[in-house]
This record gives sequence, C-alpha cells and structure tokens, in this order.
Amino acid sequence: MLWAAKHRLPLPARAHQSAPGFLRHFLLEGKASGGRGFRNGPGRGRSCRRVQSARSLVEAEILILQGLKQEVTCLCPSPDGLHLAVGYEDGSIRIFSLLSGEGNVTFNGHKAAITTLKYDQLGGRLASGSKDTDIIVWDVINESGLYRLKGHKDAITQALFLREKNLLVTSGKDTMVKWWDLDTQHCFKTMVGHRTEVWGLVLVSEEKRLITGASDSELRVWDIAYLQEIEDPEEPDPKKIKGSPGIQDTLEAEDGAFETDEAPEDRILSCTKAGSIMREGRDRVVNLAVDKTGRILACHGTDSVLELFCILSKEEIQKKMDKKMKKARKKAKLHSCKGEEEDPEVNVEMSLQDEIQRVTNIKTSAKIKSFDLIHSPQGELKAVFLLQNNLVELYSLNPSLPTPQPVRTSRITIGGHRSDVRTLSFSSDNIAVLSAAADSIKIWNRSTLQCIRTMTCEYALCSFFVPGDRQVVIGTKTGKLQLYDLASGNLLETIDAHDGALWSMSLSPDQRGFVTGGADKSVKFWDFELVKDENSTQKRLSVKQTRTLQLDEDVLCVSYSPNQKLLAVSLLDCTVKIFYVDTLKFFLSLYGHKLPVICMDISYDGALIATGSADRNVKIWGLDFGDCHKSLFAHDDSVMYLQFVPKSHLFFTAGKDHKIKQWDADKFEHIQTLEGHHQEIWCLAVSPSGDYVVSSSHDKSLRLWERTREPLILEEEREMEREAEYEESVAKEDQPAVPGETQGDSYFTGKKTIETVKAAERIMEAIELYREETAKMKEHKAICKAAGKEVPLPSNPILMAYGSISPSAYVLEIFKGIKSSELEESLLVLPFSYVPDILKLFNEFIQLGSDVELICRCLFFLLRIHFGQITSNQMLVPVIEKLRETTISKVSQVRDVIGFNMAGLDYLKRECEAKSEVMFFADATSHLEEKKRKRKKREKLILTLT
Repeated sequence: MLWAAKHRLPLPARAHQSAPGFLRHFLLEGKASGGRGFRNGPGRGRSCRRVQSARSLVEAEILILQGLKQEVTCLCPSPDGLHLAVGYEDGSIRIFSLLSGEGNVTFNGHKAAITTLKYDQLGGRLASGSKDTDIIVWDVINESGLYRLKGHKDAITQALFLREKNLLVTSGKDTMVKWWDLDTQHCFKTMVGHRTEVWGLVLVSEEKRLITGASDSELRVWDIAYLQEIEDPEEPDPKKIKGSPGIQDTLEAEDGAFETDEAPEDRILSCTKAGSIMREGRDRVVNLAVDKTGRILACHGTDSVLELFCILSKEEIQKKMDKKMKKARKKAKLHSCKGEEEDPEVNVEMSLQDEIQRVTNIKTSAKIKSFDLIHSPQGELKAVFLLQNNLVELYSLNPSLPTPQPVRTSRITIGGHRSDVRTLSFSSDNIAVLSAAADSIKIWNRSTLQCIRTMTCEYALCSFFVPGDRQVVIGTKTGKLQLYDLASGNLLETIDAHDGALWSMSLSPDQRGFVTGGADKSVKFWDFELVKDENSTQKRLSVKQTRTLQLDEDVLCVSYSPNQKLLAVSLLDCTVKIFYVDTLKFFLSLYGHKLPVICMDISYDGALIATGSADRNVKIWGLDFGDCHKSLFAHDDSVMYLQFVPKSHLFFTAGKDHKIKQWDADKFEHIQTLEGHHQEIWCLAVSPSGDYVVSSSHDKSLRLWERTREPLILEEEREMEREAEYEESVAKEDQPAVPGETQGDSYFTGKKTIETVKAAERIMEAIELYREETAKMKEHKAICKAAGKEVPLPSNPILMAYGSISPSAYVLEIFKGIKSSELEESLLVLPFSYVPDILKLFNEFIQLGSDVELICRCLFFLLRIHFGQITSNQMLVPVIEKLRETTISKVSQVRDVIGFNMAGLDYLKRECEAKSEVMFFADATSHLEEKKRKRKKREKLILTLT
C-alpha cells in the first residue's frame, strides 16, 4: 500500500521522487486567516521548500512559490521587484517571476548551500556566494553563468555590486574582504583588518564608504578613494577640517597594515580605516543592511534588538561642524584673558560619530532571523522582521524626531507551536491530533488541519488521549503528570509522578490505566478513577498510583503487550527488560544494542517487539524466547521513534537523518522512505486505523502523511532509489579538466548534473541519427541511380514527429532545446568523436543564418575545450577555414542589424524627448525623484531656520 504526502497546494508531478507513492502530503502549517493546513512552530524564514510573498502585512497569503524539495537558504528580490532569486541548500538557484509565480530559470554551479545573493543595479547580473567558498556571477537575461571567482578560504557571507564601476566586493568567514575587478575577473585588493569572521558589509555615502560587521561589537568604517579621483590633477584638494596633526598619518599606517595589494599598477581604489562604531550588542553581527536611500543603517546580532543608525549627508555634516566651530570659538573667547586681541586659533575635530549617529533600538518579541527596511518619502521608517519563532512583525518610527519611538503596527502569526514538538498522539476516532511542545498543547482537526484547542503546559515529553477522547494526559520533563479536559481546555490535575524526567507512557490494553517510566529508575502503574470535583457537583476524572517497579537504571521507554501480560522496559544500560505485568517478575532481557534503546513497540499480536536505538539500528525480536530475528541498519543517525501499523507487522521509524522509513518485520525489508523534513525528526504517531501518520521535526513543522490505494512495487522503489543515488553521485564527480586547468580546479560557472548529462546524451543521439540518416540518403541515391527511377525513401518516425524536418535541422532543434544555463556543461561532457560532425553542421547552420548567436556560443566553447585535438586533426582544417570565413561575415551582419536597431531606438528616443521636452524612460523618473528630494530638503531647511 502506498503512502501519500499531503500538501496544502497541489504539488507538481513527481515532486516527491524520493517518496514514491506518497501522493498527498499536508505540511501542517496554520494561518490565522484559516487557510488549509497549519504550520507547527517557528519555521526558519528560510526553511521551507516554498517561498511566501505578501504585499502588505495583512494576514493573507498573496503568492506561494512552489520550489524544489531542498531547504531555502537565501532570498533576493530583483531591483524592478518583478523577480525573486531563491538559493537552496544543495547549491542551486531558482529565479521566480512574481507575476506568474513560475520559476523558469535554474542555475546549478555551487556544490554547497547558497549563503548570499545580490543583483546589480539594473538586475541583469546576479552574484551568488556559497559555503563552497566560490562566488559566481550569473547573466540573468541570457540565463547562463559569466564567471566563477575563487579566492576566499571559507564560506561567503556577503557580496555587493558597485553602482558606478564594474566592481564587486565580497566578505567571508575567512576574515577577508575582497575587491574584484569584473572586467578582468581577478581580485585586486584584499582587506585583512578583521580578526574574526566578517558577517556583513554595506556601501554608503555614494559608495565612498564601506561598513563591515564582524564577530565583535565593532562596526568598522572604511573610506574608499578611487584611483581616477586620486590622480585627477584638475580636481581641487578637498577642504580639510582642522584636527590634531597625527591622525591622518596613523590612519595611513593602519591602512598599510590592513590591506595587501598585488601591484601598484593594479590598484583601482584605496581603502583607509575611518574609525569604528560601537554596537550595544556583544555578540556577532547577523545582518547588516541599509535602506534604499542609503540613509538608515541597521544591524542586529543573535538577540532580539535591531540597532538603527543615521548616515548624515554632506550638508548636514557641514552644518553640524559650523555649529561646533561657533560654539568652540565662543568658549575660547570666554576663556581668553585678552578680549581685545584677535580670535584665538580654534581646532574642531570631526569624529565618525558626527557623521553616523545612533537613532534608536527596536526590541522585538523574539530573536530576529532577518529584517528589511522601507524609508517612505514622508520620512517614516518601516522595519519588517522575521523572527526565530516564526512570527512576522512590522514596526514603524520617525527617525527625524529627537527621540524616535518604534511602534509595532502589525503582526502575522499562525496557529502553530513556538518550539519543537516532542510528542504526538491520535485520538481513537482518527479525527483529532495532539501535539505538545515546551510550552503548549495543541489539538488539531486532521481533516481541516485547523488548530481547535490550545492549552499551556510544562515541557511535554509524552502524551496520550484518555479513552473516550475527552481528556488528555501529558508527561513532562520535570516528572509531572498533567491531566487536561479538552472541552473546557482546563488543567484538571497535576501529579508529581517521578523525581526525574517522565520519558514514556503506555496506555493499558484494557484502557483502565497506564504505566509511566522516568529518569528516577522507576516504573509506576496508574489507574483511572472518578473523584468528586470541588468546583461542581459532578465527578471528574483523576488518576491514582497502584504499584511501583524499581530498577537499576534510568527508564527510557515502556510498552504494554496487547494481551497485557507483559511489560517491556528499555533502560539506559542499552538493554530491554521484559516483566510479567501481574507479578512484576523478570521474564526476558533483550541485549544487543551498543547504545541505549530510545524507542520500541510491540506488534498487535504480541509476537514481535521492535527496538530502535541511538546506535542507528533497529532490531526485531521474538517475544516468546527473546531471540533477535534481524538487526537492520535503519538510519544514518539515531532512531528517534518507532511504531507498528495496527493489525500488521509493518512499522515506521523516524530518525535524526530527516527521514521516515517503513519496514516489513516479517520479511525484514525496507519498503519506502518518506522525505519532507529538513531537520531531525523527534516523533511520529500512526493513527488507530493505520491510514495516517503525523510527524514532527526540529524544522518546526508537523507533516501529515496519508495512505493511498495505489499499489507499491518494491522493485520499482529500489530502482528509483538507485536512480536517486546515481544522480547524487553525478553531482559529486570531478568536473572534466579543460586543457590549461588542473583537475578539480574548475573555473566554469556550471557543474555536472543529471540534467547536463541527459542534455549531452540528447546531442549524441541527434548526431548518431544525423549520421544514420545521411548514410541512408547516400544509399537511397545509389539505389535510385541503379534502378533508374525514384524509389520512395523510408522516413524516420522521430523526424516525422518534428514535422518531417531534415536530420541537420533536427540537430539544431536539440541544441535550441537545451537550457541556456546547462549548455556549456553539456558540451563539456560530450566526447570528442562527435565534435567533427558538430563543426560541419555548425558551418552549415551559420551559412544559412540560423540562430547565429547560439551556434557561435557553442562553436567558441568547443574550440576552447578541444583546441589541441582540433588543430592537430588535418581533416578538420578545411572545416575550420570555412567556419572562419562564414562566422566573421555572419557575425558582422548580426552586429550591423543590432547596431541599426540601437541607432533606430536612439533616434526614436530623441524624437520623443524633443516632442515632450522631458527625459525619457528611467532618466525621467530618477530626475523627477531627485528634484522632489531637493525641494523637500529646502523646505525642511526653511522650516528649521524659521
């Protein structure tokens, strides 16, 4: 029987390749607006396979972008606001259209998780940094990689394009800040002035200043001077503010120690340390950012405080310095004894604190995960926060006020937990699901996925529904039993059951009581009873202890056999002891695990007991003699939970390796793997009917899985597992070395994936078909000549499917069908034996003028990677000669057409400008905004003066 992973929105076909048969899968993800599904707890803002977008902080989803099955690690919107770049844990990048919600562009180049994404000013290029220490610059329009930049020795933390110059600045956990010249793709400056990891950097003051944040409470500020500006003889010297004579020299000396240049002629700019701003937080900088105007600087650490700073403009600084100078002169006059003499010489020093002022701090309700700023034209600053506990909060303040007070204006919250769920239970009718975490219990409706009841509790470790489903019992970390009434949501009773953590509970099969096991080395038996309620005349449910079984080790798990004759107890000494329930006499000891047994369950017929351990193994034992039937290596990490499916010998296991697996205890076979969680799975629960499984994980999600009617064929499952393993191994293989490069040191932007291998195979198949069809044509001509009449030519069904095109046209169609981002990598894995035919076809295509740009791109790449073999092959010399002639002429034609079109567009632009007497396109809007800004500044100055 297949299992289905239930999702709130329909998944694309084959979305869960690793969990075949799971056709329906709900991510239990609650929304206050009551949408289908609920989210359990504080998901990382970046930890969903889906990206959610909202236009305003109203509690409604605007758009859901359905992504890959990997975890999202990074987001970056394009400057025009129409696209969103999403980085994933496996190193892939997808670009989604926010208009259609589709992700048509995929970049594969990194080998590890994406850590930073940044567009350039126009949105045509995208820089990506990864844990693999590489930076790749992608051409978004052409959907291909431009170049890979190598130099950092640890994960990249930030990358920024400069607006005016073709430069890129990057920071990494290797304590370095590197400047890259994108014209030559090399690092021309490395700043080594940091002692710890550099976690963030921003460019401010019209890109004349760089601010970096590291693992200390210091924000370092660097002045940037560009070479052209330094060496321009016509530019007058900047006005120097009088200060103490030794400061500039010391800064220059510091600068010399803080940066290493390759050669003086390679210098494009110089960086000198201007000083430091001290943060209030003592921990590392997590995020450092400026708003779009570049006026407000904000940063936060690992706590819940966002610190805001204001970067003053030149006019404001000058005004401030004039005030300081005036004040200093006045003070000097008062202190001077010679009142009739000339004004004494006054020195006023401008500090960094005069240029960058602290505004205020915003304190959020929980630790900050990430934030963004919007500075409205009215002067109001809005800050939106994604918090660690899965809340989104919006704060607003007016930074121009003397003491700005941040106000929380809106909040998006959902119905889930705010911490990891440690226990799950199904009600006897399969309708209600109980989940309990460190602070609350929640009851969910399985069919609508809505949270129907929330109750506060202590740190819960185990739970079950009392028979009748009207009450629930919770076992806590402090050893207490808490009894809750579901109708009222009230805590009925709290009982001190154990002196240590209450790790496990098991309801007795006769449903009259239950057994608990705790860290105080005891197993206690409890019975349900009705007692008189003090607040009303009716009786209420309570529990009373009947017996205690004292043991030598901490109890980790307890389980009744279905006939209630035996009790299994797992202990900290890695054994499972079986006792008779009636006499509490010892029956069996199951010994074999190397680490303690964390979970276990007994089958419905009492014949088998399965135990899961921290040693990653599951052992299946017979309960009659205690013999081990089979030991299975179940997970790549600790087995955290195990439960049999009712009325069968199938069981589910959950592990810290993020996977849920189904097993057959009779045949000792692995049936299927359910993948969906991104972090350790803590627990799962199988419904009494056996049709549903609910699981909880450290990724703060609950997932509900449903059994489907589709038959499951084990051979197909194994085949799909082998395919998945092969696809993973392809990505881990070394890239083919290009002549002139060392093995494993690839400077190409792409990486070998199963898609690029398949694309190369399609090219090879097309070339083979072309060869076969060409040979058939020659044979056909010879037959016609011999027969003296036209003989019908048998047509190829593949060519007929493409509209009876020629074999060469079919090859061109295959090339056009390869994704732009995968083209180079596909050609790189292509064997050289196919290259001569491809070069001949390229000559034919270019002569016809078919897709000249695409063909030239492929041609130049093939010439580059197979240069030695092509030039040494005498058969290819005439082909290359023809290609040289046709390529130059056709590329010139294409260039002329583009040049003509550009000139035509320029002419139309001038015509429009002349008619309307305004600047056109982007110039008009930018000039208009600049004028408005200047007018508002003048009005503010007049107001302040009056």
